Amino acid sequence: MHSRTRRPGRSRARREGITLLLGVVLLMWVVEVINTIDSNGLDGDGIYGRRVSHLWGILTAPFIHASFAHLIGNTIPFVFMGLIIALRGAARLAAVTLIVILVGGFGTWLVAPANVPTIGASGVVFGYAAYLFARGFFNRSIREVLVGLVVGVIWGGALLASLVPHHGISWQGHLFGLVGGVVAASLLRRDRRPGGRAVPGTPPRAQALAK
Repeated sequence: MHSRTRRPGRSRARREGITLLLGVVLLMWVVEVINTIDSNGLDGDGIYGRRVSHLWGILTAPFIHASFAHLIGNTIPFVFMGLIIALRGAARLAAVTLIVILVGGFGTWLVAPANVPTIGASGVVFGYAAYLFARGFFNRSIREVLVGLVVGVIWGGALLASLVPHHGISWQGHLFGLVGGVVAASLLRRDRRPGGRAVPGTPPRAQALAK
């Protein structure tokens, strides 16, 4: 009886998580359509290093892209990794995303160039990758560690290459996105009983920026 009552709730959480993920992706594409029509006028709403008057750009930068090619390049890994997180529910996806945006965005704001806006969801992508890789260690879950290793095998090379400074690429956003993902994995780790067993169902506590 207990397992039967849990399955519908788990399925509903997964549906809600996937719905939220698709909603975020749709928002990014709508924003890019508007940005293209506006001759990339929204690019100026990204992150400017250490500009206090533009600190709000931390929240808007992940949803703005320089082109459809830029957006497509971010959408594929965003959906792939976001889907894995979304299977834990909308609350978990929202918490991870918000932590990565805030931590990664603030770190980028501290060290990014002051005269060029940093935009794009790649910082969030890096954060998702770091979260998926680190959560297994915080939760002491072999299954989650294996999932993280699979993500690393598929995307690790491309992600590491993007940490190397390139013209027009925000390595700062990528680096601090990784930091944000580890912070998210730490803050959202499952509480454990004194005997070392994880407490099931523990609720979460509650690129980015690459040009």
